[in-house]
Amino acid sequence: MNFLYNVLETILPFSWLEPNFMKNAFLSILVATPLFGGLGCFVVSNRMAFFSDAIGHSALTGVAIGVILGLQDPIISMIAFSLLLGFVIISVKTKGKASADSIIGVFSSVSSALGIMLLSSTGNFSKYQKYLIGDILSIRPSEIILLLCVAIVTLVLWILLYNKMLLTNLHRTLARSRGIKTFLIEQSFALITALIVTVSIRWTGLLMINSLLVLPASASRLVSRSSRSYMLFSVLISMFSGMVGLILSFYIGTATGATVVLVNAVLFLVCLLISAIKRI
Repeated sequence: MNFLYNVLETILPFSWLEPNFMKNAFLSILVATPLFGGLGCFVVSNRMAFFSDAIGHSALTGVAIGVILGLQDPIISMIAFSLLLGFVIISVKTKGKASADSIIGVFSSVSSALGIMLLSSTGNFSKYQKYLIGDILSIRPSEIILLLCVAIVTLVLWILLYNKMLLTNLHRTLARSRGIKTFLIEQSFALITALIVTVSIRWTGLLMINSLLVLPASASRLVSRSSRSYMLFSVLISMFSGMVGLILSFYIGTATGATVVLVNAVLFLVCLLISAIKRI
């Protein structure tokens, strides 16, 4: 990490980047925001914003399971539970007759309530409230490496499945007629979403994670004319918001996750204005 620290100090000799915790936060922003921007496109296009929110809320149950099992770091139980929940939601959604919103809402409510009940039974629920807000400034080098590994896995899956995921999102029946196994594609999308959301949750906060996925993609959708520009603009908006939000939070002393979301919101309003002007 010292090598990366030296590179950052050489390329970006700014006072806000002098502390090591800011360097760690900046590196995590560089890794995480492209994931949010790219994945958010599929979340918005597939009308699954509520799904990512449900996965975020399930983090409390994952933490509770980790506490019960006596794990020092509940990240393993969080990932395992979120992957299981994502698999079950997509399976029930695909095989069942109820609407997607109803199914996701049921599982989201149950997982949230279960997590709160289990954590409150320990008598020290306030200890775990950090997962609600998140703190990217506390990220450690080992966690950045974990995030980077998730990014690499996600990139490989995107390269292999992008066209199939895109066609499945646009027209599931057409995708099936082309021989695409839509159930497997949807499960892959769900598991990628669950993995990214869970790994990021302790730094972004479960109250903010869904906004970080939805806002960049929603803003990009207003000004893009093709699937490629849609993805590109979403990634750029997400990265810009992440860096600006991090810098602003350092100088004004606010929660980084919430500040990044507000920067995203401002860019969404700008894109909305641009879109309205184009229609005139």
